[in-house]
This record gives sequence, C-alpha cells and structure tokens, in this order.
Amino acid sequence: MAPSAITPDASPVLKPAPMGDAIKSKIQSKQWLADLHRDGFVVVKSAIPRDRALGYQAAAHKWLTSFGTALDLENPDTWTKDNLPAQSKINTFHGYCVTHEKFVWDARTEPDVLDVFATIWDTDELLVSFDALNITLPNRRDVPRKPAWEHVDQSPLRQGLHCVQGILSLSPSGPEDGGLVVYPGSQNLFREFFDTQTDKSTWKPADSFLHTPEHLAWFAARGCKPHKVIADVGDLILWDSRTVHYGSEPSETSQQIRTIVYAAYTPAKLATPEQLEIKKEVFQNYGSTTHWPHDNIRQRPTKTFLADGTRDPRDRDEPLEKPEYTDKLLKLAGVKAY
Repeated sequence: MAPSAITPDASPVLKPAPMGDAIKSKIQSKQWLADLHRDGFVVVKSAIPRDRALGYQAAAHKWLTSFGTALDLENPDTWTKDNLPAQSKINTFHGYCVTHEKFVWDARTEPDVLDVFATIWDTDELLVSFDALNITLPNRRDVPRKPAWEHVDQSPLRQGLHCVQGILSLSPSGPEDGGLVVYPGSQNLFREFFDTQTDKSTWKPADSFLHTPEHLAWFAARGCKPHKVIADVGDLILWDSRTVHYGSEPSETSQQIRTIVYAAYTPAKLATPEQLEIKKEVFQNYGSTTHWPHDNIRQRPTKTFLADGTRDPRDRDEPLEKPEYTDKLLKLAGVKAY
C-alpha cells in the first residue's frame, strides 16, 4: 500500500547518516567517486567483465523470446505489442517474476559492482533493489515515441544523499541509442529548488518528483543542462537520486537493442524492521519494487492482466531459472540479517 502524504510539519525532514572519515578519504583517492559527488553521476568502466555481461545480455534476450510468440530479435517486423510480454513505460519489465531470474541476480551480485557500492557507503552490508529489466527495441513501429520525462527519485522531505541508483550495462549506449540522460550538478541544487520553487505543503514522502518545463528552465539558468550518458558493455552507470534525469528514446538511426538491469544498493542498517518485513514478502512473491532498496518499499503488482481484465495466460508464478540462494543473495535481499 502506498504511504499517505505527510506534510513537513507532521514529519521532519529526514537526514542521511553522516559521512565518515573513511569514505571521505576514498573520495579523495578514487576519481570516479569524486566525480559522482561533484556531477551527480558517473560511469564506472568494466564493473562487469565483458564476457559475463554479454552472457547476461544473451540470457535477457532468451527470456524476452520465451513466451511462445513470433518475436524474433533479428526481425523488427515482429517487434509488436502482441509479441511482447507486458511492459511498463514501453521498455521496462517488472512482471513475470523477471526481477528474480538467475541472470538478474547474477548481475546484481557481480563482485566489482558490490565493491563499488560498498565504497560509496563505506560498508559491505548492503541491500539491493528488486528493480526492472529494460530491453528497448529501437524504432518500434507500433508505439509512439515517448517524450522526455525529467524527474528525481528522492522526496524533498529527505536532506542530503540517501540513494545512489545504478544501471548494469549489458549493451552499448552510444549518442544515438536509448539510455540515461542526466542534468549534471542538479543534485547540488536539490534543496534550493524545493525550498524556493515549490510549496512545502505539497511535499510527500514518495521518492518521485516529475519536473515541468518551467522547473527545467530554472535549472538551465544555473548551468544544468541535459547530458546523454555514454557507456559500453559491462559498465556501471551511477547517479544520485537527487540528480534530474530521464531515460531517452533511441534516435531513428539507432539499431541497438538496449539491454540493462537497474540496481541500487544502500546500507542495510538504514532499513527499519517494518520495511525489511515488506521486502521479505516481496522477495518471497518474486515481486519487484522501486529503485529504493531500504525505504518506501512497495511491491508492484505480482500478477499481469490483459486489457479485458483477465490474467495474461503467459504470466508466471516463479522465475524460469531460479538463482542459487546463497547467504550473500539472501542478505542483499533483506531476508537474512547481516
């Protein structure tokens, strides 16, 4: 159930855990971490070995073509709604237990990916989001092009850094391909924007806020303009949840099938017992959540229905291939305590 709105007077602004000396020294010694804090985003190169990343890409494409339809990834004429499992926002998949497929968990538990987030938070006791798989088929003929939807994924009730989101790149993302667009430096204006450009009585705990053209003009006047993030197979894209961003459509010249896994990690100690219970239930249901691993955990619908209200006959009650439920996986899932 989504949380009800809480005004700032009823709920004090939440502050993050203080940054310790250890992580301050790591920022000084690791350029990518310094870039993340300065710009609000960074690309960590080759966080997943290329051969393994390509293996996860192949597994993702195998999953997409496992529904018994005429879908052929070599034939754009078959890239139609009827041949695809139900999607969110055209290109992201939350249903059919996909967020708990083996290849998704294998990608989430890549050692260097975990090490990056352990460095960010100065702890290896992390939780991970049960986030979506994105497979964008370029220039589909049966759907309109989606306009930009610039947003942030942090409530104005939170001060400071609370969440760093991640994209595990299983395909290239060039200038013409679909991919992440960020407004570098906008995270540093997060507090000023909400304090001066919004009505505090409308602030809500939901970690999502959609910007208007007028808002974007305010950021542009302060030097924050859109930047398409370029990445290669195996790269890890990171961004501060306060950074204005959106997922761009591929241009008409792109032929790249974008394939990524969204994954965010935060310290387990930030989760309340109540949130951990919800997270455990979502895990047991093979469900998916938002980008946030430790708070505002809300299970997306676990069943997939058609337009006529009947359940999709292609729906699944469990993953096609389950992962090995190691101690590390169960701790990342919030099922087992550190």
